[in-house]
Amino acid sequence: MTETVTGPPTRHRYVVMLMIFVCVVITYLDRSNISITAPAMRKELGIDTVHMGWILSAFGWTYAFCQIPGGWLVDRIRPRFFYPGILILWSLATAFLGVAGSFASLFLVRLLIGALEAPSYMINNLVVTSWFPDRERGGAVGFYISGQFIGLAFLQPLLVWLVVTHGWRSVFFTTGIGGALWGLVWLIAYRTPRESKRANAAEIELIETGGGLVDLGSADAGKQRRKLNWADLATVFKYKKLWGVYIGQFAVTSSQWFFLTWFPTYLVEFRHLSILKSGFYVSLPFIAAFVGTQLGGFLSDRLLRGGYSLGTARKSPIIFGLLLSSSIIGANFVDAPELVIAFMALAFFGNGMASIGWSLISHVAPKPLIGLTGGTFNFISNLSGISTPLIIGYLAKGGNFAPGLSYIAAVAVIGALAYILMIGKLERVE
Repeated sequence: MTETVTGPPTRHRYVVMLMIFVCVVITYLDRSNISITAPAMRKELGIDTVHMGWILSAFGWTYAFCQIPGGWLVDRIRPRFFYPGILILWSLATAFLGVAGSFASLFLVRLLIGALEAPSYMINNLVVTSWFPDRERGGAVGFYISGQFIGLAFLQPLLVWLVVTHGWRSVFFTTGIGGALWGLVWLIAYRTPRESKRANAAEIELIETGGGLVDLGSADAGKQRRKLNWADLATVFKYKKLWGVYIGQFAVTSSQWFFLTWFPTYLVEFRHLSILKSGFYVSLPFIAAFVGTQLGGFLSDRLLRGGYSLGTARKSPIIFGLLLSSSIIGANFVDAPELVIAFMALAFFGNGMASIGWSLISHVAPKPLIGLTGGTFNFISNLSGISTPLIIGYLAKGGNFAPGLSYIAAVAVIGALAYILMIGKLERVE
């Protein structure tokens, strides 16, 4: 228990937010590092675009289909132990990619990484829901989600340099070892609000009175966990409100999966840029997405504090971001690399703004089913991790990526319509 103290609230929740940010950086490096190695890997191993599409989609298959069981586990295993356990295991699997030498081995290891990473975002959501009051949660979600962009923006040039100087296998060794070490840090440092010695009573009271569920993920909460039943599973599938969030997030992640899988290949093979130059260009849309995510989270919380309804504050940045994300289609009508990257950066900036969907799950999920609802949300949205690499791989079979960009733009518009027409008033499903 945290000791009772007088004085102003501590701010340990921001340290926790930074810890989640680092986890997200590692998560996305380990799911997207293969996109950086893809051109060199294809050349060395003789893999065509269709088979590369299957390799790139392998992560998505298990990542998506392990979301619901992963959410069930998140509701039952404390994040202090569950997070480092899966993080260390998927990091070791990432390092093993460095010794893979065939289509089959690459495909199977990516399947394993997808399964192990599946619970990660539900844990992030649970931790933020327990550590942050409602009025700060949008900004907290926006900050940690920005890790998926900023890590790639600044570290992708380093990964490209590793490919050029030490070969594509070195990328997997480096990211895998780094992730395993961070898993140990989380195990040592993370505690829930009431168990933390760094958060005083005033901070816990601020979180709890502001809508934070401070006992989530604690040892005491484990005594109250309910058994999985079909009624719970039906609950997370039967409401139109929840389906609006699911479909909208599918649209957001469809765009992300293009950038996480095919974008470097698009620049090298379709736009004919060198690997080193493409590494610089690849980073620019990710920087734009980082800015968009920060703006989306800040704007959402600012609207809420300014007196706008919770629905307006949370949905507006997402709808605007999805519509802006559809501008990716403009790259089909320009030839200069600078203009191509400008359209890509604008679209990914919008995608960043739309990437705060997890903040809605905190508000609409039934209290005892936050993990399961988050798992369903991530399951449906990350079906795009299967569909996007495969669809673009087949559409680009003749060497033309333009139809693939049109597909991404159309899905973004559908996602915006789902938010506009299906969600309605933003309130918790009971």
